[in-house]
Amino acid sequence: MGGWRVPGYTELSVLGEGAQGRVVLARHDATGRPAAIKYLAEATARDARFRERFRGEAELLRRLHNPYVARLYGLVETPDGAAIVMEAVDGASLKAVLAERGPLRPEAALAVLKGSLLGLAAAHDLGIVHRDYKPANVIVRADGLSKLIDFGVAADAGEAGRSGTPVYMAPEQWRDEPASPATDVYAAACVFFECVTGRRPYTAEDQAGLMGRHLHAPVPVGDVPEPLRPLVARGLAKDPWERPLGAAAFVAELESAAAAAYGPGWEGNGVRALAGAAAALSVLFPLTALGLGSGGAAGAAGAAGAAGTAGAAGAGGSGAGAAGTAGAAGKGVLGALGAKGAVAIAGGAAVVAAGGAATYVAVAQDDPPAPKPVVVQLAALNEPQQRLTGGGTWRAEGQIVTVTGIRDAALATKVNQALRAPLDRRFAENRGKLGQYPTAFTDVVRPSILLRSDRLLSVWYETDVRGNVGTGWNAPRAVTVDLKTGTEYRAIDLFRSRDRRTLAPIDGKVAARLPGGVFCQGDSRFGNDTTLASLLGPDEVAMALTPSGVRVGFMGAQLGYPSACGKEVAQVPYADVAPMLKPDLLAGVPYPSPTRS
Repeated sequence: MGGWRVPGYTELSVLGEGAQGRVVLARHDATGRPAAIKYLAEATARDARFRERFRGEAELLRRLHNPYVARLYGLVETPDGAAIVMEAVDGASLKAVLAERGPLRPEAALAVLKGSLLGLAAAHDLGIVHRDYKPANVIVRADGLSKLIDFGVAADAGEAGRSGTPVYMAPEQWRDEPASPATDVYAAACVFFECVTGRRPYTAEDQAGLMGRHLHAPVPVGDVPEPLRPLVARGLAKDPWERPLGAAAFVAELESAAAAAYGPGWEGNGVRALAGAAAALSVLFPLTALGLGSGGAAGAAGAAGAAGTAGAAGAGGSGAGAAGTAGAAGKGVLGALGAKGAVAIAGGAAVVAAGGAATYVAVAQDDPPAPKPVVVQLAALNEPQQRLTGGGTWRAEGQIVTVTGIRDAALATKVNQALRAPLDRRFAENRGKLGQYPTAFTDVVRPSILLRSDRLLSVWYETDVRGNVGTGWNAPRAVTVDLKTGTEYRAIDLFRSRDRRTLAPIDGKVAARLPGGVFCQGDSRFGNDTTLASLLGPDEVAMALTPSGVRVGFMGAQLGYPSACGKEVAQVPYADVAPMLKPDLLAGVPYPSPTRS
């Protein structure tokens, strides 16, 4: 580390270190408050890519104001080094709890899953996929409540890569396909399976065998209690479209299954069991070991006593119950420090990185109750068959994005109508164009969430007309919806101006992000003077906001390209187009911000 330290803090102990950095427990000199400081190793800090990833992790944590996710004090960068300063709290990783106690009672497994899932849902709301959910990254505090840690490999939804821990990686991660909130749901289902059975759902002697089982082996639902089998089957579905859309949707299904199987007091029972399991490890908690915490058995016992009433309220109907339980545990119980890898420090008090940067978890002492989440979910799309004028038939199937949890019924209806609007227009257009053919046609729709914040929801619809037609029918559709007003933003609505001359630069911005930096890999326009900007008004171009830029999709033939061009999709960073977009929409983009201060 070259001897550099964050000014104003006195280091108390090293909690863990690896090739890319280390985590220390420190005390703030002015206030005496303990903190966890994650240092980027000196060699790593000189790498611009690691620096940017480190900043991104800090930015994500800064925006995640949630009682189930770490609280950030700040990012410190100097020419000598970089560090993230967090609150430091006592607790044990779920990995340590399972090693000490073995399988958990179903209610305890459900409770530990729910707490960390609510933290995961907050990240999903920002368009972020964790990509490394596992027992070592779930912390159980002395009050029995759980938290999610380590966003070191988190990424924007839609980013591909094999980052993660193999035994919990979803099939799409193994195939190096784009990650989505459903990717985290798969890992959470793996962890839940391990909690109730004491083993992982899939094991193998080598990585190739493990990949094969995650990709093709049946879901071992027979090993879990019968009432929980549908929950596990849904979470471990091979196809991400068949899983709950994200953590919030998985929590909703979890609560329903738990209440039906174990009664309304399931959460209180689970929290008490978790508090007892954590208490067995409390002598190893980092702060308790230094006499700085009040976590210990007494705090756990206090939490367990309160859990019977506060826990039953839930932590997601729920937030108030969680806050009440935390309060009963004592003000000094704050959480745990931990990270990637399998190396245990101080006998298991903190799990740290063996081959990567160490990490942490923390939460404020006076966290506000978590609100009941607005749930974004997939609903079945099954439009009935219709007879066309030319003797053929048309129908639609697949999935559509819907929203629940909005209190204002009229607003909820308006939001869901806006989410469906681009498909309704597509269906009407296709029925008109296909009406002359005596053929059976099926419109198939598969959606994905590009962005979700407390205000904006962007959805991308991949479409496929099945029947005697060419690929030119399969243009994508997209929409961005304001969850506060129900406003639908089509492509043209994202821009400050509708004037073609003002919009003309968009052609070059999109072309630069396509293969070869040009439309259709260099094919000519055959004398057609149509521009992308001229097509923004109708539904010829799909365009929606993402956390890092604007996604644009269209069929090459629409610009006069040869039909072989097919579909083209580009991701245009905000740095290229932010001045052209409406400022109030940019303000609703959660992470990363279009411009960095």
